[in-house]
Amino acid sequence: MKENILIQNGRVIDPASGFDEKASVALAGRSIAAIKNIANDFVPDRVIDAEGCIVAPGLVDLAARLREPGHEHEGMLESEMAAAVAGGVTSLVCPPDTDPVLDEPGLVEMLKFRAKKLRLARLFPLGALTLGLAGDVLTEMAELTEAGCVGFGQAEVPLKSSLVLQRAMQYASTFGYTVWLRPQDRDLGTGVAASGPLATRLGLSGVPVAAETIALFTIFEFMKSTGARVHLCRLSSAAGVQLVREAKAAGLPVTCDVSINSLHLADVDIGYFDSRARLNPPLRQQRDRDALSAALADGTIDALVSDHTPIEADAKTLPFAESEPGATGLELLLPLALQWGAQSGAGLARALEVVTSAPAALLAHAPAALPHGLGRLVAGGMADLCVFEPGAEWQATPGALRSQGKHTPFAGYAMRGRTRVTVVDGQVVHGG
Repeated sequence: MKENILIQNGRVIDPASGFDEKASVALAGRSIAAIKNIANDFVPDRVIDAEGCIVAPGLVDLAARLREPGHEHEGMLESEMAAAVAGGVTSLVCPPDTDPVLDEPGLVEMLKFRAKKLRLARLFPLGALTLGLAGDVLTEMAELTEAGCVGFGQAEVPLKSSLVLQRAMQYASTFGYTVWLRPQDRDLGTGVAASGPLATRLGLSGVPVAAETIALFTIFEFMKSTGARVHLCRLSSAAGVQLVREAKAAGLPVTCDVSINSLHLADVDIGYFDSRARLNPPLRQQRDRDALSAALADGTIDALVSDHTPIEADAKTLPFAESEPGATGLELLLPLALQWGAQSGAGLARALEVVTSAPAALLAHAPAALPHGLGRLVAGGMADLCVFEPGAEWQATPGALRSQGKHTPFAGYAMRGRTRVTVVDGQVVHGG
């Protein structure tokens, strides 16, 4: 049963509208009844005191692997959804590289049903672009869209040829679907670290920047000929940023995101073969990190993502080159966004925008209807929000993380900003 909730004494920030002031927020059932001007006849069943906290839209994460189905030893849907709401994330997009792959409507419907039954965060699945992610035969995108997919991608698996990519983009363009691609050349992207002096010194196989730029050139040429809309996942290089900037200036319907890892870390953070820093895309040089930060601030890069990938301990205790790439990130998205906003000069509003209204706007291109007010605080909109204490300090230790994945390159780092209350669909799902 839904209840009326009054959140008072907090600083309310809605990046999309620019609203930023101390105010009360009234939630009635599944919707936001009012912000600031609360009706006299509104009777709350629960009152949340947000003194010293910021009340913001629930975070929208465009890249979070939940490890179910197929990888339950590394993470369960329940544990990763609990980690999401503990981090203030109320909506998330999961890639199609589950086991089995999300290439059939029944699998998508089952995943959505399981997620809805947990009544934690909202789940928006990506469908596989090709059957089994094998890279050659296209999936039935129309059927997958009806099942609830918001777009189509290959996760980390390359396509067999440019011809398949062209056909996929032609098909997607015909129906208005968005293709989600991580720009990495199939032949050049087989290394384990970014090409450069550090990789050479450590004897690690390198991934050159050209692996990203060659893929981007190909994608942009096909966008011009097919008219397809493309979302680029986890940009990693300064050269890639420049190409995206030029593509946007030319009017191509392209959007992109960057991970918290690439935004804050560089290849030197690999240290002495620290497998926690074994990531896809690999960490690049300082100049690339600076370019990514500037691009996120000026809007060339649209959104910030956690790239959450829980990895079991055995897969991370192997030698660097043999360890499984990925890191946990759902609970670190908010504090690392806040840190970036403060250190880069982008400011608090932009830091919240890139994890709320901006990623929500990208999902708005999906054919399926999205809940009204996703990523925003607006009267009459969905009651998804987080209340966080911006000055709260905590340490990113394994014991502090709800996720089954305990490995992160930020292990031991001091974090600033912690979620106190998370509300999804008018229901308190964390804290309170």
